[in-house]
Amino acid sequence: MARRGAAGDRKGRAGRAAPESNVSEPVDGGLAELVPDRERRRAWTLTIDGAPQSHVDLDDPTYLSFAYQRRIGHIADLVAPAGQPLHVVHLGGGAFTLARYIAATRPRSTQQVVEVDAALVQLVRRELPLDPQARIRVRSADARAGLGKIQDGWADLVIADVFGGARTPAHLTSTEFLAEVRRVLKPGGSYVANLADGPPLAHLRAQIATAATVFPELALAADPAVWRGRRFGNAVLLASGTAPETARLTRLVATDPHPGRVEHGRALVDFTGGAAPVHDADARPSPAPPPDAFK
Repeated sequence: MARRGAAGDRKGRAGRAAPESNVSEPVDGGLAELVPDRERRRAWTLTIDGAPQSHVDLDDPTYLSFAYQRRIGHIADLVAPAGQPLHVVHLGGGAFTLARYIAATRPRSTQQVVEVDAALVQLVRRELPLDPQARIRVRSADARAGLGKIQDGWADLVIADVFGGARTPAHLTSTEFLAEVRRVLKPGGSYVANLADGPPLAHLRAQIATAATVFPELALAADPAVWRGRRFGNAVLLASGTAPETARLTRLVATDPHPGRVEHGRALVDFTGGAAPVHDADARPSPAPPPDAFK
């Protein structure tokens, strides 16, 4: 689930015709629509019930249109030396944007995508086919159930971008869920989550407090207006057992076409304001976005 970036965040390709018509189809999560990007020849935005989910450029899978996806892309670039293959788990598939990005930037990576919406998987595979040479396995299953089938210490990176009805399901917000993530990660592995919240940022603060009970190192990247609690939007949480390259991540996020801010360490702990960690017994979905969130 994402807000679109500013118009200046996207560059067209001169002389190349864009797709002409939308593709609409009911899926398990609602009405899916693939909307052509008029500035890029083979690029599409996936929406479900009007909420933007993914943007894919089949000609250039390294192009990330959404700001939050670029931030996750920066983290994927920093978790290991450039070009080194990774073992990656994606919880939530959408149009497989980040799996395509990692396959293009880190050839020979092995990736597992867990997406609960089987009809959506079928639509994306048909209309936006994956590179047959990419080592991407897609499994139609609940994210937490699918995570439970992955062996201990397999993943270098786990990426969570799961929304149902534009809200993260409650069972993916708890300490018990994050303990499963930690089990799947290698000792130096990293967890990245796309979180969405708005004023007063109670969900975001609680998610940071929850991650802090499982991971010793945290960083959070978000738009300044989201940090200040002025609007609903996306924040990208990075959690790891080892210290992340926060200085480089900060520079990359700050110089993005849609600049953001990164906090970590004491400042991030202070931001939580004493919020309590979330457990399965009291977990709730993330808040619903306001009606104008995607306008």
